[in-house]
Amino acid sequence: MDENQTFSIGKESFLLNGEPFTIVSGAIHYFRVPKEYWRDRLLKLKACGFNTVETYVAWNCHQKNEDAFDFSENNNIEEFLDIAADLGLYAIVRPGPYICGEWEFGGFPWWLLRYDDIELRCMNERYIGFVDKYFDELIPRLATHQITRGGNVIMMQVENEYGSYGDDEEYMQYIAAALVSRGIDVPLYTADGIEDHMLANGSVEGVFKTVKFGANPSVNFPYLREFQKDGPLMCSEFWNGWFDQWGYKHYERKPADAARSLQRIMADDASVSTYMFCGGTSFGWMNGANFDYEYKPVVNSYDSDALLTESGEVTKKYELFKKTIANHVKQTEETVLDPQVPKARYGSIRFTHCAGLFENLENLSSAFKLIKPVPMEKLGQGYGFILYKTHLKGPRDYMPLVIKEVHDRAYIFLNDDLYAIQSRNDPESIVDIRVPEEGVDLSILVENMGRVSFGHELKDYKGITDSVRLGDTFLFNWTAYPLELNNLSQIDFKADTDMIFFDHPTFYKAQFIIEETPSDTFVKLPAFTKGMIFVNGKPLSRYWSKGPQRSAYLPAPFLNQGVNEIIVLELEGFKKGRKNPVVVLDNKPELNG
Repeated sequence: MDENQTFSIGKESFLLNGEPFTIVSGAIHYFRVPKEYWRDRLLKLKACGFNTVETYVAWNCHQKNEDAFDFSENNNIEEFLDIAADLGLYAIVRPGPYICGEWEFGGFPWWLLRYDDIELRCMNERYIGFVDKYFDELIPRLATHQITRGGNVIMMQVENEYGSYGDDEEYMQYIAAALVSRGIDVPLYTADGIEDHMLANGSVEGVFKTVKFGANPSVNFPYLREFQKDGPLMCSEFWNGWFDQWGYKHYERKPADAARSLQRIMADDASVSTYMFCGGTSFGWMNGANFDYEYKPVVNSYDSDALLTESGEVTKKYELFKKTIANHVKQTEETVLDPQVPKARYGSIRFTHCAGLFENLENLSSAFKLIKPVPMEKLGQGYGFILYKTHLKGPRDYMPLVIKEVHDRAYIFLNDDLYAIQSRNDPESIVDIRVPEEGVDLSILVENMGRVSFGHELKDYKGITDSVRLGDTFLFNWTAYPLELNNLSQIDFKADTDMIFFDHPTFYKAQFIIEETPSDTFVKLPAFTKGMIFVNGKPLSRYWSKGPQRSAYLPAPFLNQGVNEIIVLELEGFKKGRKNPVVVLDNKPELNG
């Protein structure tokens, strides 16, 4: 980019080098797209007519552990910004510390929850101390990419949608000052929804205000004017699509309807950031969840019915947006796209080995002796599953088993046989248990299905977060096994040509060989019910037969030319009548099942 450029906010418009400038931005989250595809997605953004890319920064990607920061490989946001700059794209960065984005814990690192005295998104001393350490590492890196220093970053957001969460005015002022004191001199802005309390609580004096919506700019922009009398109009999140949640229909917005709303925004000479341009994928454990009256985990696909599909394919919505933008913004040059990333169908692959989870506890975990169950965070665990075991003395007649505050899905076993399944949205007691004279072993396996990323339930501990009773009697003296499943090489697999499902969760392993250069593909498990997929030792995606997501995007960079390994942890057993289950690697996704 030109080192002599300037960017500012005028009374009627944004000003680039002193001239009126309309921001036409599209959201691409670098952490949701393999870095090998960053250039492809950014090139398609430019070819569609956009002049700016917008991205969140996910704190939990860069500080997975309290004592270490990571800005390498797929976390190298500076490289992402450099690629955008090389393509002539400006950038808007949203550094948090909170981002939402339907991303695990709204971008917060799980280890914040290890501290009993922490309160999020306010002037809590413990929380602010961690934010300062994070910003000390992150913000100077971003500062070097500002347009004022020859880079392409033209704006930076202060927190995110704060008006939907809290009212700590000092906190918002502190975050804005924290950016400035670390070298940010491009314009700052806030982004909130269209309600009084959102705009009032989310604003910072002297900081530019923007709004978020999916339609009706003729109503929403005048509403913004009530809070900000002059300056350009900007929809900083134009929701052209939406995310999916397990158990609900795949969201689709008609392309023509979305394009009409974009046209109305641009007809008002307003700036816009399309959310999402390319949604990408929340790989592994990193999907978030919503909580509105009940817990609603988000699927791993963040396709979001965006302009590009999850795997980067151009859609009809892309073509309509390209025409709409061209009607309002002069295109200076024709952008030539790279060849499309191929998709391959590698076919059906048989599982050849299996292993029971309970038989491998000692290989996968270290035991903790507890008086009562505690959340996984208190045992130093961030993701995956946690197993709680105790022995019930008998005899006892049938009594309700009360699991208070299970987050998020509990598998209840008696003597290692599955007895019941209880979810976070169920009542605290859904089953009665009878204990014979000789007693019975009670095991409760709890799945962390993703921490809440938006709203008042944000402080979301995982596992059993309170207590367990049998009737009115508290159950004490437990053994806990944290199961983060970050090293599956320790599992003792047995060759088995007649795959069976035990009465408890089971691992299945298959290998396949790719002779040529790997291509993108999609993992499908037609006979399986619920669990987790691992590819070449790393968690890829959750799966659940209730849908809507029925395939998992497997990018070529995750595969080897040669031998590849897929491991599936099945939690609930095969679908009725299915034998010898297989994994299918297909060339087409299935997101609306």
